[in-house]
Amino acid sequence: MSEQEAYGHKDMDSRMLLQDKRHSGGESEDPAAWLRETDIVSHDFPYAASLIADSFREWQGQGVPSFTESWSWCVLNFEGDWIESDSEFRQGRWRSEWEAAAGVCLQTGSIHTAEIVEEGQAYTLLVLPIFTRGHGEIFAVLGCRMPAEQYDMGGRHTAEAMSMHFQTCFYHTFEHVFVSDLAGVHLHAEREGSRRSLLFQIVQRMHDNIDVDAVLTEVIDSIAAMYPGARLDLFMSQDHRSTHPQVKPLPRQWASNDVCARAFKDGKVILHTGREDNATVEVGLPLGGKQGVYGVFHMLLDKRSFHELDLSFLSMVADTAGTAFENAKLYERSNQLIRELRMSNELTQRLNQSLRLGDIFQFAFEELLAMFEADYCCILHKNEERGGLEVIACNHLPLLGELVETGQGLGSKVYGSGEPLLMSDYKYAVGQTSALMDATGSQSLIATPLCVGGEVRGAIMLAHKEAHFFSYDSYRLLQAMAGHIGLAVGNARLHAEVRRLANRDTLTGLFARHYLDEEIKQRQSKDFCGTLIVVDIDQFKMVNDTYGHQKGDKILRQVSEIVKSSIRQGDVAARWGGEELAVYLPQLGVQQAVFVGERIRKRVMGETEPCVTVSCGIAEWSWTDERVSVESLFYRADMALYEAKNNGRNQVVIDNKMLENTSKNPWA
Repeated sequence: MSEQEAYGHKDMDSRMLLQDKRHSGGESEDPAAWLRETDIVSHDFPYAASLIADSFREWQGQGVPSFTESWSWCVLNFEGDWIESDSEFRQGRWRSEWEAAAGVCLQTGSIHTAEIVEEGQAYTLLVLPIFTRGHGEIFAVLGCRMPAEQYDMGGRHTAEAMSMHFQTCFYHTFEHVFVSDLAGVHLHAEREGSRRSLLFQIVQRMHDNIDVDAVLTEVIDSIAAMYPGARLDLFMSQDHRSTHPQVKPLPRQWASNDVCARAFKDGKVILHTGREDNATVEVGLPLGGKQGVYGVFHMLLDKRSFHELDLSFLSMVADTAGTAFENAKLYERSNQLIRELRMSNELTQRLNQSLRLGDIFQFAFEELLAMFEADYCCILHKNEERGGLEVIACNHLPLLGELVETGQGLGSKVYGSGEPLLMSDYKYAVGQTSALMDATGSQSLIATPLCVGGEVRGAIMLAHKEAHFFSYDSYRLLQAMAGHIGLAVGNARLHAEVRRLANRDTLTGLFARHYLDEEIKQRQSKDFCGTLIVVDIDQFKMVNDTYGHQKGDKILRQVSEIVKSSIRQGDVAARWGGEELAVYLPQLGVQQAVFVGERIRKRVMGETEPCVTVSCGIAEWSWTDERVSVESLFYRADMALYEAKNNGRNQVVIDNKMLENTSKNPWA
């Protein structure tokens, strides 16, 4: 700290005392009179050297009488130590003599003179004390060297007048410093008040907003309004995406001494002024709240427009913005949780509206696309028959129905590991390949395994063309949604298995009779004809009595397998009851049914062990006939079977209404 600055601080109390005296004595008619009453006191003397030197130079600059041009001047402090001198005395001549003379002057408190001779010329050394205008204390000593003859010719009185002029110059300089100090305090207070008012307005506007982007926009605009020439950027973590041009994601890498990196890591304001020739100030302001640091403001300002107050003010703005951002973020998060719960409830309701596996995957596919605002959705499901993961749903049509082999692609990786995946930028994923990402040009991906009953049965993948699109919240939400989808898929599979078991005969694996009845009714509503074959194992009671019921069950299964392998894929074979089986042949006439019946009869006779035979009765319906009920169709086929039994068994007989006078199988 310079002497003048120190003096300014030290003298404040004494000057305030003098001002208090002015106020207690009544207001002067001259509004500036109080300034002429201010003074320095002895406590200020050690810090007044710089002010005395400035006053001395100002005093000399105002000019001196012409006859004093040969005089030399110097000034010393209240202890007689050298402070300043004119050009001749700056050479150091007579310094010790002046300090000794000043000591005498200070002791006596009056003017002191001495005679010296230099180069044959007699000079008078005149030392004049300079008093304070309040208490009359000596705070400086003015020294003058003049020719001895001029001293006797009025030089002393001139020197005394000039010393009084020096005192006037000193107090002029003193008053200027004092007024400058007061003006600085006033400007400081005014600036601080303006900043606090502005901060209050910023705080009010920020806390009035509960939208995250609105808070960030408000603080950016506020700082930009205060520093129009400053460059401002806000680097945010990847959890927040914004369309504001000055809001950017945190860089992947930062230099170790970067102000933004230090501000973000330490959570403190970092200031970097650079070299002296650099006119820019760099500031890093962390944007944080109670739960952590969310980003960092990066500012570049002109040094000339930056003050120490600005750093404190900017720090308060950043702290306020961090709190407002955190509150808005918490509000946004609570709304997001409500939205997630609502979407989860809606998804569950939609999934439970159907127990068909295809419908469930379609519902899930549509909901996930809308829920996550993804560009693409792909659902993989294990296909046991094809031996791989099948693309069961995808809005990139070339991939729909494709088979993904185990160990290939990101979907297969998620399926194999049973672990979810979050990928922010696919182009940086070294060694990772994905047909979905390559085909669609996507960069962001979230994927999760699809678990059904504790077993991984597939994978769900969501992709977007923008990098860093999906947040950790999206990643977590997809896992929750996959649980609901897996539960719905499990229910559908269980329902399908229950229906399969309900519609199947447990011993033979053929359809149950009620399923066959329903199937014939449905076929009659849309087909033009159909044929029913009733197959009965001949003398099956004798087989059970001879070989036992276990052997009889085995023969019944053998005959059932022969029947299933002797018909088309769209034909329906069922166990009608006991040892009787039934086969419905949609859209086949009686003549084609006879060939099928004969095929069954011959194969049973040649492929069963022990060897058994079967008898078959055939009945047909056609759209040209009157309405034929399922019961009447069965009755007619049963009558044809009864006729085959009575005619010696091991033969195929057609309903006599369809083929008159047919009592024996012509192919027997």
